[in-house]
Amino acid sequence: MEKGLVERAGIAYVAIRTGQLRIANPVKVAHNVGRMVAGVRQSLAIVDRFGPDVCFVTGGYVCGPVVVACAMCKIPVLIYLPDMSPGHAIRWLSKLATRVAVSFPEAAGWFGGLAPAGKAVVTGYPVRRELVVAAHDRSQARQRLAAELSVTLTEPDGRVLPLLLVWGGSSGARVINQATWEGLPQLLPALQVLHVVGTRDWPLYEAWRNEHPLPPDLQLRYHAVAYLHEAMPLALAAADLSVARAGASTLGELPVTHLPSILVPLASVNQMDNARVLANRGAAVIVEDADLAAQLAPTVWALLGDREQRQQMETALAELAKPDAALRIAQEIVMLASPQKSDESRQ
Repeated sequence: MEKGLVERAGIAYVAIRTGQLRIANPVKVAHNVGRMVAGVRQSLAIVDRFGPDVCFVTGGYVCGPVVVACAMCKIPVLIYLPDMSPGHAIRWLSKLATRVAVSFPEAAGWFGGLAPAGKAVVTGYPVRRELVVAAHDRSQARQRLAAELSVTLTEPDGRVLPLLLVWGGSSGARVINQATWEGLPQLLPALQVLHVVGTRDWPLYEAWRNEHPLPPDLQLRYHAVAYLHEAMPLALAAADLSVARAGASTLGELPVTHLPSILVPLASVNQMDNARVLANRGAAVIVEDADLAAQLAPTVWALLGDREQRQQMETALAELAKPDAALRIAQEIVMLASPQKSDESRQ
C-alpha cells in the first residue's frame, strides 16, 4: 500500500528486503533474519548513494534495516510514533534513535520522558493541509463533498439532515460494515450516511445491496463508496458524527475537525489506548466490537439527541487539536540535521 501512496504523491520509492521477527514459526524467523540482513546491506548502499543528513521513520519492522544502517553511519534518526503505545519494533529501534516524536505527552514515558532528559518530543499527529482548510467551514465542506462524489446530501425539500461518516481505514472494517448495514433501517430515517466500505469488503456490499434493497426514499440517504482519496478531508470536515476504528490517524484528524465519534478499537493493534486518550477527555465514545451490532444505532441516536454532549465533545477535541503537527515534525528534522542549533531552538 505504501508504494502506491508514495508514488501517487510523486516521491521516489526504493524497496528493501525485510521481515517480521516476532512470529512463532522458527523457520520463518530464520528466513526473515536473512531478509533483515539483506535489507541492512541494501540500506547501507542507499545511504551511501543518497547521503542523508537525517533519517525519519514511522516505525514497524520494515524500518529496521534503515534505522540500523543510519545508526552505523552516525546519521541522526527521528522516529515518529503515531499511536499511544509503541509496538516492539519502535521500542527496540528507539534505542538507536536520537529523538522520538509523539502525538501526546502520555506516550513520552516509553522513551525516558521528554527531551532533553529523555528522547521524546510532543509534536501532535500530522494531518493534510487540505483537512485543516476544509475544517474551517463544515457547511462549505459538505457542499464540496457532494459535488466531488456526485451525490445529494440534502433532502428534496431542502432540509439538511445530520451526516454520519462511517469508515474503517483503507481496507475497511468488517465488524463496522456489517453493523452499519444492519442498523441502516434505524439510522436512515433521521440521517444521511456516507459509508467508506473499503476495497476488501466492496463485494460484500454489492451482495448485501442486492439482497436487502432499501426503500427508494432511504436509498437517497445512503452513500457507499469503496475508498476516498482526495475527498476524505472533505468527508471528515463535513460530517456531524463519525463511526470509526481508533487507528493513529484519529488522534490527529478528529481533533482538527472537531468531529465527535463513536470509536470501535481494533484490540490486536493497541487501538484501545488511542481511543481512551480521546474518550477520557470526553471527546469520543468507545463501543467494542462485540457490542457494536446492538449498540450502534442506539448510541448514534443518543448522541444526536444530546446537543450539549456533542458540543462538549467538540470543545474537548478543539483543545486537543494540533493543526501544525507536520510543521513541528519538520522542525525537529531540521534541528537534527543541524545539531548545533538544536538546543537553542528548543529553548
